[in-house]
Amino acid sequence: MERLILLGSAPSVNHMYQNTRIGRRLIKVMKPKAKEWFEEAALQAMLWRSKNMWPTTSGKVIVRLWYFFPDNKRRDTHNTLKALLDALESGGIYEDDKTALPQIMDYEVDKKNPRIEIEFEKVV
Repeated sequence: MERLILLGSAPSVNHMYQNTRIGRRLIKVMKPKAKEWFEEAALQAMLWRSKNMWPTTSGKVIVRLWYFFPDNKRRDTHNTLKALLDALESGGIYEDDKTALPQIMDYEVDKKNPRIEIEFEKVV
């Protein structure tokens, strides 16, 4: 089965939300750039699912991740897991991201083609 490839970099939790006031309440709202990445990632997951005949699963799924960053800026791969695992849930890879078992396999810099490559394996 081929890898799902998501172009660009997933937003970190720190860059994903902004505080917005509605009346007297302060709520967290996804930033436009993060929302755009999230929606594109969910769409790519749906297309990958269709092409690879991957049914949405309710069981545990190993999610193997390879990160290719656009530059040498210091980044923590695990800070992107919230956005990434939520987008994969929205794309139908699994019913609930609590069943996702992320494994960060490696990271490197690819200035010309930043991306995240993902493999899935159902736990039986």
